[in-house]
Amino acid sequence: MTKSTYKDAGVDIETKSRFTRDIYGQMRKTFGPRVIENPGGFAGLFSLNCNSREYEQPVLIASTDGVGTKLKIAFMMDRHNTIGIDLVAMCVNDLLVLGGEPLFFLDYLASSSLVPEKLKEVVEGIATGCCESGCSLIGGETPELPGFYNPGEYDLAGFAVGVVEKKRIIKGDKILPGDVVIGLRSSGLHSNGFSLVRKVLFEKANLDIHSEIDQIRGNVGDELLVPTKIYVQPIMSLLRQYKMKRVVKGMAHITGGGLLGNIPRILPSGCSVQIHKGGWPAHRIFSVIQEMGEVAEHEMYRVFNMGIGFVLIVSKSFSSSVLKNLQKMKEEAFVIGEVVKGDGRVEIV
Repeated sequence: MTKSTYKDAGVDIETKSRFTRDIYGQMRKTFGPRVIENPGGFAGLFSLNCNSREYEQPVLIASTDGVGTKLKIAFMMDRHNTIGIDLVAMCVNDLLVLGGEPLFFLDYLASSSLVPEKLKEVVEGIATGCCESGCSLIGGETPELPGFYNPGEYDLAGFAVGVVEKKRIIKGDKILPGDVVIGLRSSGLHSNGFSLVRKVLFEKANLDIHSEIDQIRGNVGDELLVPTKIYVQPIMSLLRQYKMKRVVKGMAHITGGGLLGNIPRILPSGCSVQIHKGGWPAHRIFSVIQEMGEVAEHEMYRVFNMGIGFVLIVSKSFSSSVLKNLQKMKEEAFVIGEVVKGDGRVEIV
């Protein structure tokens, strides 16, 4: 009788070991002085080493996320070097909302069987995102789960840890009617709403990833895979500029739920927000989806970022200063609304 092996069951230990060794070089590109190298270890090591002049009461913050069914677009295009940027962005932008500096990142990359060339591209994207956001990729997990995923497909999850000075945590509790809402432009769809996107473009409109549409950049696949924008550098720079003042009162990462669903998460009792439609240049992909899918305007604002990927709520007296500073950093930023008295809702007017 032939003896059974793990490889016969679909798990190749030797290939995984080589892959893990090969990607360590990508990880090292993200290392800063606070990383304690531990190749082959069971966990990553990171020294807080917080400068007492900067952090009197450091508070750790953590976030986890994925990229949803945007993965399906990567599979269809057989392009995997940007989806890791999305993964990092979805996590570190959430840390940023509290005023936190990203410190380190971990990933979970599961597949039916390990294809080193493909998964290396994914890790390269993760490393790129980490370098852009100033955090270190210090570990991860790459399980093979034969029979669990379709052949050639994989799943992603990311985990980010950051730090913020306790007295500078930004939770939105200081927001008042009269404060100004500033929006930072998104790079496109980011990583939300792709179940609706796929239904509209590929089922209802009968397009494919190679279809050319005049209104968008390149073909459909190119447009849909534009990576999620990482806002860490401009926002951290802005917070340092106003370090001693309560200028930025609240921030929101515009992910699933859009402007309508995410801004209310930071509003205190007695406050609502009015957003002025047309106050910023939206990407054309949103109008394409709306027209081809006959999607109601309210549904569009409830599902997609509509061209605004990150929101700041700031004191009115500093709004012009904040806007100018963002624009000096080459950020496309716009006054898109204001805080009014209300019951925690967002209204598009």
